[in-house]
Amino acid sequence: MSISTKLFWGSLGLAILALGGLLGVAFLKTGLTIQELLTENRQLKEAIALLTVEEQIGYAKVTRQEERDGTLHTTLKFVETARDDPLETVFEGSFTLEGDVAHFDALIVKFDNQFVREGRGRSLYLWRRVYGEKTAPSEGFPIEAFGREPERYRGLLDGLSVRERDLFWSEIWDLAHDLQALREYGIVAVYGSAVYTQLKPGLVYIFKISPTGQVFPETIPDL
Repeated sequence: MSISTKLFWGSLGLAILALGGLLGVAFLKTGLTIQELLTENRQLKEAIALLTVEEQIGYAKVTRQEERDGTLHTTLKFVETARDDPLETVFEGSFTLEGDVAHFDALIVKFDNQFVREGRGRSLYLWRRVYGEKTAPSEGFPIEAFGREPERYRGLLDGLSVRERDLFWSEIWDLAHDLQALREYGIVAVYGSAVYTQLKPGLVYIFKISPTGQVFPETIPDL
């Protein structure tokens, strides 16, 4: 074999090794986990720290209440408002339930002071569904699509790549099953919270969330 041939095959081999190394690094990077995102991504921590202490997060009111074949049915309008403007609507739906008691189901993620490093914890929430007292929760009316970026938080994580945002919203709720991860990554809890109330025409039920992540309705007259 000539020297030039040896040099050719040697150069080709080095190129293949280099390409393999690059592909290996790329492969490892695509294996990003939610744990790495929570501990290493400065943009994510800054975004969570910038969350304001939310108060009003939506409202519901009765649009129709009537008897059908001896059974009371209630139609309600449910509105979810923007995180930075309680007058802006990010979701609106109309649901008809059997009876006059409605359950509003949400998922809550509570970050502690360690995560936001500002002396005040923060909470994220996801409205999941609405259902009546005679309906199984799994058969309720869906609000936000589970695993997707909630409309209320659209733009919050713009400092992250699309892949990182998708990873965060698809996996953050599953940390409820990993107690060690909760403690390690500065999350107090991930849990479901269902509040229910009896619905009557002429009233507006304003949903609020406390700094500790508690969701509760406040009733006012419908003006």
